[in-house]
Amino acid sequence: MNKMILAAGAVAAWSFLGSGMAAEKAVPLPAPAHDITATGSASETAVFAGGCFWGVQAVFQHTKGVLNAVSGYAGGEKSTAKYEMVGSGRTGHAESVQVTYDPKQVSYGKLLQIYFSVAHDPTTLNYQGPDHGTQYRSAVFYKDAAQKQVTEAYIAQLDAAKAFPAKIVTQVAPLTAFYAAEGYHQDYATLNPDSPYIAAFDLPKIANLKALMPQVYRDKPVLVSQAKG
Repeated sequence: MNKMILAAGAVAAWSFLGSGMAAEKAVPLPAPAHDITATGSASETAVFAGGCFWGVQAVFQHTKGVLNAVSGYAGGEKSTAKYEMVGSGRTGHAESVQVTYDPKQVSYGKLLQIYFSVAHDPTTLNYQGPDHGTQYRSAVFYKDAAQKQVTEAYIAQLDAAKAFPAKIVTQVAPLTAFYAAEGYHQDYATLNPDSPYIAAFDLPKIANLKALMPQVYRDKPVLVSQAKG
């Protein structure tokens, strides 16, 4: 465990808590009008970025049909896919989560609905809550034309419906590669529920998933450590 990162995160969390800052509010959203039809594949993947990957990972780990959710980096080169370098905001990477899911249990469209509704605020440019920089941008990294089409159509649908008070700024970009983050970042919210940062900014996201979408919520998260085992 990186104690310097934990200490810095705790100090930052207490600072923002003292200023009254809270987690992003969840927004009830309609399901996508267009979705990807399930095929015979046993699993598919999707990559989402929306602020610190701890909370995004935790939300999808509590989603039924998700087989694994790994924190990592997307948008930059392999040589710079390291936490200390990504933190500079100059690598092109965004803190991201690769979601492996069973398309017979949960669709790509449903994952998008969760991502936009619960996991983050898609209207803030290059920041989420207390975390600022391009590495915390809102982004969907699509792996094929179908994901691109469904994502862009859903953003247009939500903007047309004025689902948010401001325009969605989510980047929709092709996935060139995903690089798993360091081990101490995996399952972080589950392993550190008493962290001030997790308590303030990430646990509310899990609670919002349960409250807004109980049909897809599962109490016991699927963990990277278990999936690897």
